[in-house]
Amino acid sequence: MIKSNQNFSRLPERYLFLDIAKRVAAFSKANPEADIIRMGIGDVTRPLAPAVIKAMHEAVDDCAAQSTFHGYGPERGYLWLREAISKYDYAERGVNVQPDDIFVNDGAKSDTGNIGDILSTDGLVGITDPVYPVYVDTNLMRGSVIRYITCNEENGYSGDIPDAKIDVIYLCYPNNPTGAVITRAKLKQWVDYALANGSLIMYDSAYEAFIRDPEIPHSIYEIEGARKCAIEFRSFSKTAGFTGIRCGYTVVPQELTVSDGRGGTVRLNEMWERRQSCKFNGASYISQRGALAIYTEEGRAQIRETIDYYLETARIIRKSMEEAGLEPQGGENAPYIWAKTPKGMTSWQFFDELLNKAAVVVTPGSGFGPAGEGYFRITSFADRDRTIEAMQRIKNIL
Repeated sequence: MIKSNQNFSRLPERYLFLDIAKRVAAFSKANPEADIIRMGIGDVTRPLAPAVIKAMHEAVDDCAAQSTFHGYGPERGYLWLREAISKYDYAERGVNVQPDDIFVNDGAKSDTGNIGDILSTDGLVGITDPVYPVYVDTNLMRGSVIRYITCNEENGYSGDIPDAKIDVIYLCYPNNPTGAVITRAKLKQWVDYALANGSLIMYDSAYEAFIRDPEIPHSIYEIEGARKCAIEFRSFSKTAGFTGIRCGYTVVPQELTVSDGRGGTVRLNEMWERRQSCKFNGASYISQRGALAIYTEEGRAQIRETIDYYLETARIIRKSMEEAGLEPQGGENAPYIWAKTPKGMTSWQFFDELLNKAAVVVTPGSGFGPAGEGYFRITSFADRDRTIEAMQRIKNIL
């Protein structure tokens, strides 16, 4: 018989959010009248911006006529979108990212999971803990050796710089799940470490649009030397409501090289283009036209208003958690709030407590890694009134 990929046996039995969905479904079946408030999965609740809707309607109309129809697009993404990304996300901040560094995708999750295709599994992979599960699971699927880099209150949830070599390092700031941000000084330490050790940083900045503090870096490329040691991932999902539309992008700088295993080097930009041209047919024309509208004057204003809405919701959650004595972290430059479980409960015990006594769904911290035990995550991607109701329910059972 054909053998399965034995690396899958290293994975948890179920993906975190599938496990949550199973428990919520069982509770709902047993309590059909329950009014469940879901504040666990980071799905957005506000509709697409009017500028995006208008652009996508026009793109659909383009596909209705032979003269304007679009089929397969470039694997890197349409140049007009990559030029807009280069200008508005980077050049306006004085950051050098060129259109040919950019690869448009169908959401950051795909590329953060698939990027390992162009790397050897020989190296040691360092993953901050607690962490977005995709980094861990996809590396386990490949057979990589993982070392957790503990992120806690003592080190500002940004990890301690290793005293030994780690080949590939995953960083995510603003952080999912803790809502923490990284200072410019600390990010420079990570870049300097990578340059000194020949390491590669995978930098997930999917939530950078939530940063309001001018001292916090939006991109790793704001740090000198990062173009030689880092890949950056960005998403339109949480910033512009594209969770169902699927579009984002990855930056692989032209000068980023790794060993070819034969004494020479190879450019990762070329390797990633070769991988994408084989396994990916590009994000749809319609979704990319919608993404382009994000960068119009009208679109930018509408997107900022939406992000401000989520940040105000996050402020309400954080304040409520403080009033409940739960010591919250995050929620100021990020859409997530991270808090300790009360009464010595484990993460899953508190999850069950909230579900069964308050009909509120959060995310158990232990699902994000060993260092997440004893914590839980709440998302601000929720209706404001429902959030206020959920906070009151939580207070009532504590």
